[in-house]
Order: sequence, then structure tokens, then C-alpha cells
Amino acid sequence: MEKLHVKKGDTVIVVSGDDKGKKGEVLEAAPAEGKIIVKGINIVSRHVKPRKQGEEGGIVKVEGPMRACKVQLYCAKCDKGVKAKIVVGEDGKKTRVCPKCGAKL
Repeated sequence: MEKLHVKKGDTVIVVSGDDKGKKGEVLEAAPAEGKIIVKGINIVSRHVKPRKQGEEGGIVKVEGPMRACKVQLYCAKCDKGVKAKIVVGEDGKKTRVCPKCGAKL
């Protein structure tokens, strides 16, 4: 099982690809595949069939999975993507901080 540098709820910025420079929140993470789904990024068209009577089918735009290596954690204080630094506090808990400004991520 692979380990990802981002998790659900993180704000990330896209480093490469068609959506380069866009920011969004991680909706879902799949460590086994090394992929994530980011809100509003990598929009794909899905052809949906109506499942129940009265339900409409058609082409729906949804977020598609993308590789986690194409994003970086976003630091609001620095206003850019950063590689997180892990700091262990006095209580023994690990927290991710920005290496430049020291803000919690």
C-alpha cells in the first residue's frame, strides 16, 4: 500500500497538466492507486444511463481522479505550493508545517 503526501480535506495546488495553477480541496484519496479527486479540477464527461423510472440520463460533468504526484500542499500564508515539513510536538503528535513560514497545513 502506497502512502500519499495529501489527505482528504487538504487544500492543494496543481503543479502540472491542463489544470496547472488551480487550487482545490481533496474530496477523496486512493492510496492504493496513488490517485486523488480534487474539487473543480480534472473535469470529465460521464455518460449516465437512467437507473430508476423517472430519472434522467445524459452527459454529466464530474471530477475525475488524478495522480497525487501532480499536486502540492497549498500554503495560504506563502500563497504557493510547498513540500510539507513534519514537526513532532511536545504531546508527541505529528503536524505538517510550511518549511518557509512555519504555518500549519
